[in-house]
Amino acid sequence: MASTRRDFLTTVGAISTLGACQTLPGPRPNTRPNFLFFFPDQHRFDWIQWNESVPVPTPNLDALRQRGVSFSNAIVDSPVCGPSRACLASGSVYERCGVVNNSDNFPTERRSYYKALRDSGYHVMGCGKLDLHKGDCSWGVDGKGSMEAWGFSDMIDNGGKGGGASAYRREPTGPKDPYYAYLDSLEPPLGASWAAELQRLGKVKWNQIVREESGEALEELMSRETWWGETDPVTLPDEAYCDNWIARNGLELLERAPDAKPWHLVLNFVGPHPPMDITRTMESRYRGPDRVIAEFGQPHSYNGPFPPDQHIRIRQNYAAMIENIDRWLGVFVDQLKARGDYENTLIVYSSDHGEMLGDHGLWGKSFPFQASAGVPLCIAGPGVRRGFESDAMVSLIDLTATFMDCGEAGDLEYQDGQSLKPLLENVTNDRREFSRSSLKIRSGLWQFVQDHRYKLVQGFGPDGPRLFDREADPYEARNFADARPGEVERLARLLTDA
Repeated sequence: MASTRRDFLTTVGAISTLGACQTLPGPRPNTRPNFLFFFPDQHRFDWIQWNESVPVPTPNLDALRQRGVSFSNAIVDSPVCGPSRACLASGSVYERCGVVNNSDNFPTERRSYYKALRDSGYHVMGCGKLDLHKGDCSWGVDGKGSMEAWGFSDMIDNGGKGGGASAYRREPTGPKDPYYAYLDSLEPPLGASWAAELQRLGKVKWNQIVREESGEALEELMSRETWWGETDPVTLPDEAYCDNWIARNGLELLERAPDAKPWHLVLNFVGPHPPMDITRTMESRYRGPDRVIAEFGQPHSYNGPFPPDQHIRIRQNYAAMIENIDRWLGVFVDQLKARGDYENTLIVYSSDHGEMLGDHGLWGKSFPFQASAGVPLCIAGPGVRRGFESDAMVSLIDLTATFMDCGEAGDLEYQDGQSLKPLLENVTNDRREFSRSSLKIRSGLWQFVQDHRYKLVQGFGPDGPRLFDREADPYEARNFADARPGEVERLARLLTDA
């Protein structure tokens, strides 16, 4: 299907030229699907069981894939926590999602898809690290600080690994979010000790964040080895581990959801985001005595200080966090079956961005490489064809459009994505021919656009455009821009004409 200017509206400053949102339909009988959305933080696209080169057990995610549709080319619209989640919430491309970087709050005047679903009759629930107010971290100790503004019916919002800990240490010392309030409710209280432990694990990372004088740009540097290199198990017991607490909150939210309405529940796990904080139980499943999984490869083109055995430990910890989230996916599937909701629930698994894991000597996200921008995406549920792997060029804002479409919730003001419902239901396999991602960093705005064969990156680094051959060079290590100027020109037009 040919791509047009309407596929992606990406021009900076175009907000004022666009039309207002459509009037949404009112509440209706519960004939629409429920939505269970598993949304971990920093789950790289290829860290999944069916990728034979990565020995991470994700049996429940694999079962979801076999029951539904998986997408091998899914990316995010901006590979940093706040902007990516703002794109998802608003259904907008990065240049007009309202969040430039992690120092911005999601503008409350923007209509989120959560609010659109709620206004159309859904009971909308969320728990975990929603990350739509990274500018002021206003969770509230009950986790409901922005519930009405964002459009939730029920919510338990908490800080991320760094945010919650640093907030706890600020004067007056004590919990500023519900997770640390929970930790301090235990006997003995664990909030202060856990905040101090995370400070130790993250001290290099937190000292190397660079903020421009304007306060508008936040860039995570390329060299922050310590945050990933600390791989010993942490002191927290399994029960107090944040992702386990988030999952229990999700079960509680689901338990008190009204029977008369369709529901939406998004679980925003803090893992597998660094630091590599796993419990002793989680470690035992990778380095013994429960079992040993050590067949992990080495990062591509790494020239940093870590020896090969340290990379194995880092990757074991990363996989252990993902496996723990996968375990909870199985728990929630069982709960849906017990509630009688399984057959009418669309189950979605994805992530806000990926993780470099040392590839190209880089760690974390914010880079225009597939390891940073690529995410897993699996969808299963009523009407979805089974066991289909799609290579369609999709992005996270297409998921927003899909929720709006399947939930019959109208349109958002700046709905730039395309609903995946026709593809999920095997009505058509036609999709746009490209996808794109962007981020403003200290040096300026970088953008990439990619199709099934090539990726063009502009504005990243001083050496001009980069053209990657995604088939011949999946690690995106060789620049073909000089050798294939015609492809550079073709893809550049997709950015210009979008």
